[in-house]
Amino acid sequence: MEKPGAKLFGLQGLVRSVRTPEFAGMTFHEVLAKSALNRVPPASSMPFRWTVNPYRGCSHACVYCFARNSHTYLDMDAGLDFDRQVVVKVNAADVLSAELARSRWSREHVALGTNTDPYQRAEGHYRLMPGIISALADSGTPFSVLTKGTLLRRDLPLLAEAAEQVEVDLAMSIAVFDDALQQAVEPGTPRTAARLATVRAAADLGFRVTVFLMPVMPKLTDSREQLDLALGSIREAGASRVVYGALHLRPGTREWFLEWIEREHPELLERYRRMYGGSSYASARYREWLDERMRPLLKKHGLSAKADDDTPEARRFARQRAARENRAHGAGVPALEPLVPTLF
Repeated sequence: MEKPGAKLFGLQGLVRSVRTPEFAGMTFHEVLAKSALNRVPPASSMPFRWTVNPYRGCSHACVYCFARNSHTYLDMDAGLDFDRQVVVKVNAADVLSAELARSRWSREHVALGTNTDPYQRAEGHYRLMPGIISALADSGTPFSVLTKGTLLRRDLPLLAEAAEQVEVDLAMSIAVFDDALQQAVEPGTPRTAARLATVRAAADLGFRVTVFLMPVMPKLTDSREQLDLALGSIREAGASRVVYGALHLRPGTREWFLEWIEREHPELLERYRRMYGGSSYASARYREWLDERMRPLLKKHGLSAKADDDTPEARRFARQRAARENRAHGAGVPALEPLVPTLF
C-alpha cells in the first residue's frame, strides 16, 4: 500500500510511504535526500568526522539504542515510531557519488552504521549499500561499516574488492550471548550465532574484524561468566579486536529502556534509576570496575581491545578542543565550517 505526498511527519523530499506484508507493522517513508554525507560536530568525541546513514529508524528494535531520540527531530516518537517508521534515502548512493566527486572533498574516512544500521532488514529490499560502497571505493574514500545485520554477508565480495582500492574496516555489534535475553532486548536482530558466523565469513576473506561488545548492561550481561563466554565466542569467530563499553541511557532511550526493565526485570528498576538518575552514562566507578573485569579476560582470549570512545571525559575533552580551535580562529586561523544538522 502506498501513500504519496510531498510532506509527512516533517519529512522534506518525501516520495511515498509504503507498507508491505513482508514487513508487517512497519512503514517505510521513501525520501529523496539532498545530501548523504553528514559532518560530525567538532565537539564530538567520535574518532571520525564524516558519516553516511541511508536509513533513519531501525527495525532491530533494540530497547537500548542510543539513536532513538533522533526520531523526535522528525516529529516521530523515540519508541515504537523509531522501530516501525523507517525513513529510506532511496537516492543515497547517487547523491553520495556526486558529493564525493567535488574537488573540495579530501577523502577523509567515512563511517557507516553510526546512527542506525545500514544492514537492517529493509536493506534486503532497497539494496542501497552496494551503490554506497562502490561510490566510496571509486572515489578513493576509506570507510568503515558497523552493523548487527547478517545481510553484510551479501556484500562481502564487493567489500573485498573495495578493500583493494581503499582501507575498509568492518565491525559487528554483538552485545548479548544469551539467546532468550538477546531476543527480548533486540527482538528484530539476527541471532548471536548468525552474527558470529558473519564475523567468521569476513575474517576468512582477510578482514580484521572488530566486534563491538556494547552495551554491557549492568546485572544483565556483565558477570565474569557472561563476559568470558562472549570473548571466547568472539575470538573463536576470528575477530581481531573488541570495543566494549557500558550502557548509555540518553533522553528518549532512557524512558524506553526503563519501561522495558520495569516490565521484564522489575527487580533491577531501582538500581538502574540510581545508576542513571543524574547522567546518561554509567558512573566512573562502574566503568573502572568493568575495565578491571575485562582486562584479564581479554588477555586470556588473546584479543586486543579499545574502550568506548563516548564517555563524559572524552566528550569534555572534545568540547575543550573545539573551543580552543574556535579561539584560534579569533586569532586569524580559518573558521570551522558552520554545521547544520543533516537529516536527509
